[in-house]
Amino acid sequence: MKQPLISVVVPVYNVEGYLETCLNSLLAQTYPNIEVLLVDDGSTDNSGAVCGAWAARDSRVRAVRFPENRGPSAARNEGVRQAKGALISFVDADDRVEPNLLEKLHRCLEENEAEVSACGADGIALQVGPAAVFSRAEAVRCLARGVPFNLVPWGKLYKAELVKGCPFDEDIFYSEDLLFLYTILRRVRKMAYLPDTLYHYTQREGSQVQSGMNQRKCTALSAHDLVCGDAAVRFPEAVEDFRQLVLEADRNMAVLAVKNGCEGGRTFPYLKRLQANVRRHFSRRALALCPGRKEAASILLLYVSAAAFWVAAAAYIRLKGRRRVR
Repeated sequence: MKQPLISVVVPVYNVEGYLETCLNSLLAQTYPNIEVLLVDDGSTDNSGAVCGAWAARDSRVRAVRFPENRGPSAARNEGVRQAKGALISFVDADDRVEPNLLEKLHRCLEENEAEVSACGADGIALQVGPAAVFSRAEAVRCLARGVPFNLVPWGKLYKAELVKGCPFDEDIFYSEDLLFLYTILRRVRKMAYLPDTLYHYTQREGSQVQSGMNQRKCTALSAHDLVCGDAAVRFPEAVEDFRQLVLEADRNMAVLAVKNGCEGGRTFPYLKRLQANVRRHFSRRALALCPGRKEAASILLLYVSAAAFWVAAAAYIRLKGRRRVR
């Protein structure tokens, strides 16, 4: 019997130096029935030409191009709209995957009669665990804790009808992954996990994750509000974990705002917005869930005073820079 078609959606933006490696890994899959949808999100480098060349020489590849940059949510949604498969997976264009990624994720999905399966990954901080099958509430709690699977859409396989019914929010450009996965998992009956490291994440210089603050990145605050607000009603057992996740994300963005600057040179106004979000989601229990004392102390400092956080973060960044030079 023919295996169901798996559609792999790849959002592409200014990654010409990585795209060939990514596509070679995808088109070497041992799973026999795949299509790869490349959605070029208005790249200004040669990424669009690379996508077109691959689509011309391999019938499994289709290429779509946006005339201007619309963000990863819009790119993924377009790929999902055009997907013909019964199953959908996401891969970032600067990453690579093992040849048996889709084969193993499909077997895991089918054997456990789940709607979503997930695998292990490297290149990203991730606490793995043993193979497991989670109920809806358990999967949401795992998402909130970031254990054992990560908070992003890649490294997973989904039933297509589930993804098509839960599009990415195109008004959110950062933490859109968290919001998408939360929306997906609150609808599943079962999610299956295998710990095999089948996905290789690339830490790339100049990526959005490493940038300072701007208006697009601030849309993360809306994602945080939506997830925590809904979880407080639907999954109260997970809400403190989500709050801790939000506090840690706010702290990280605040550090990057000080380190890498902000849109229009407006560092302090952005720190005040992050402070407001910390105060909105703060609880003693969430703070106690922070992984380390330094992290908890810096969150508490941001809660109390954005100005004091700025001074302390700048001093810490300078000290680290001096140590690196030595």
